[in-house]
Amino acid sequence: MSQRPRIAATIGAALCLPSAFAADEGFIEGTTATLQARNYYFSRDFSDIVGANQQSKSEEWAQGFILNVKSGYTPGTVGFGVDVLGQLGFKLDSSASRVNTGLLPAGSDGKAADNFGRLGAALKARLSKTELKLGELTPNLPVLTFSDIRLLPPTYQGASLVSQEIDGLTLQVGQLHSASVLNEAGDGKLRAKLGHVPQLAGHAQTDRFSYAGADYAFNDNRTSAGVWYAQLEDIYNQRFYGLKHSEPVGDWVFGANLGFYDSKEDGARLLGDIDNRALFSVLSAKRGGHTVSIGYQAMFGDDAFPRVFNNVSPLGNEVPTYEFAGADERSWQVRHDFDFSAVGVPGLVSTVRYIRGDNVDTGRGFEGQEWERDLDLGYTIQSGVLKNLGIRVRNVTARSNYRSDIDENRLIFNYTWQLL
Repeated sequence: MSQRPRIAATIGAALCLPSAFAADEGFIEGTTATLQARNYYFSRDFSDIVGANQQSKSEEWAQGFILNVKSGYTPGTVGFGVDVLGQLGFKLDSSASRVNTGLLPAGSDGKAADNFGRLGAALKARLSKTELKLGELTPNLPVLTFSDIRLLPPTYQGASLVSQEIDGLTLQVGQLHSASVLNEAGDGKLRAKLGHVPQLAGHAQTDRFSYAGADYAFNDNRTSAGVWYAQLEDIYNQRFYGLKHSEPVGDWVFGANLGFYDSKEDGARLLGDIDNRALFSVLSAKRGGHTVSIGYQAMFGDDAFPRVFNNVSPLGNEVPTYEFAGADERSWQVRHDFDFSAVGVPGLVSTVRYIRGDNVDTGRGFEGQEWERDLDLGYTIQSGVLKNLGIRVRNVTARSNYRSDIDENRLIFNYTWQLL
């Protein structure tokens, strides 16, 4: 995994890439480049361990760098450009007994790699308000969420088309053939996850994820509706229907986020029959710095909620520790967010939430129950030498009678330089 010199040289070359097109008006002028440094400490303690892996703790510390270069477009009816994404991660602390945090890849010897990285590019073409991209992609869709929840973000390889020719209407279609997820540097085939269980054994993998969707915003962009279809070929297909609304009333802003997924097996049924329908609703009320939310989520059918491994999803009660998406599960959430700028402390925000789920069909003769409490604090330094340095702390307690209990802590530092 000693790729450091090659990756660093390639990233350096990527910064100079636009110079080859300097003669094309707009390509250089429209170019932006950022470099993000991310320092990430992650710790999970397990108890009442369920499953073959009896490791009692995952704990690692790593440093990541994310280079994002986006060119402008060449002049003409059809404009062309290129996006470059470079990622590099370094081990700061780990051991064979504390791996599998998702920060670093583990080798065949059970130890975390000293460093890993990836460089990818996407060619793009724009005609009017329609854009085609081919290559390295970071989609963020109801059927494939951008799950940037560890050291380096996941990427996918394929093609996407986004069209906004009609005011308020966004149409998207795409097809992906491989992925680099969380702590991986290379491309791999696509797999699925049902509820909290990754489907990594056997031959349940595919090289095709296809999607199509439409989102329409209206009512001065306070209301939006979406309809989506996705297919993880030969594993599952999925439909999604969503509605969001925001309504100001005096000093208050009321919000609603409603969604419904319908999923079933696809093609060769590499994971057998899949039967899941998922309903979620989140209602919120905001006044001043306070936002209070309540959420309800329900699974129907014989199976847990399916998604592409290893992503979170936009389900209303899903969080990065527990998903609350087991077969037949019902869950409730209460959440409070506070922006301290309302009391004279700009840059400081907090989130406290509690989620409880029950009625889980565990397949082991008893009802599954679980709960989770999350506390998040974030602060962005407002002035001085460290201005714009972001600091985030998360503490989680999660308990279940059918899966491992978790106590989790995260400490994340983020700083982004605007290079161009």
